[in-house]
Amino acid sequence: FGVIQDAKEACAAASDAFHQLREKGVEARRKIVDIIKTMADANAKEWGRIELEETKIGRLDHKIEKLQIIKLVPGVEWLHPDAMSGHHGIMLEEYTPFGVVGAVTPSTHSIPTISGNIVNIIAAGNAVVFNAHPAAAKCAAMAVRAFNEAICRETGIENIACIIEQPSFESFKAICAHEAVKLLCVTGGPGVVKAAMQTGKRAICAGPGN
Repeated sequence: FGVIQDAKEACAAASDAFHQLREKGVEARRKIVDIIKTMADANAKEWGRIELEETKIGRLDHKIEKLQIIKLVPGVEWLHPDAMSGHHGIMLEEYTPFGVVGAVTPSTHSIPTISGNIVNIIAAGNAVVFNAHPAAAKCAAMAVRAFNEAICRETGIENIACIIEQPSFESFKAICAHEAVKLLCVTGGPGVVKAAMQTGKRAICAGPGN
């Protein structure tokens, strides 16, 4: 259920999931987004406590609230085609997915960041491989496994969100180098942001957040 040790295996599994998602269409994206939002809200207190116990960072009420507001993260409703017409004809512009997104998440709010990333990434039609911060890897893997179990049960899609079980800078580099990964989404400190910007791949980065 998405928790994989080898980065190459994780990227390959996510690539397979991307093709499954593409076949099932936008309705499957919507269902997955609903699953993530529902689970983040329902498990906010428990997951917030588990994350705080592992990371020893932040406040419990903040961690709980960050999971409770995942329901406000934009999903498929933000995607709409644009059409223009004129003397030279008609043009239709539609958004298309990249494929597999390589994502890095911080120690500060691990599960909320993962949850929000999944909503955005899957709503846009992609699959994702996470390299979580090592200080928050256990709680991140727990959430990803729970998400995948529910998603597989409801949609039949396996490993739409993969995560490296024991993340490291080496696994990050392996994800970035994998041919299936077309886009990077990085939330973290200046070191990992700089590394992502130097990979030669398109990267969306936020950091240092603190």
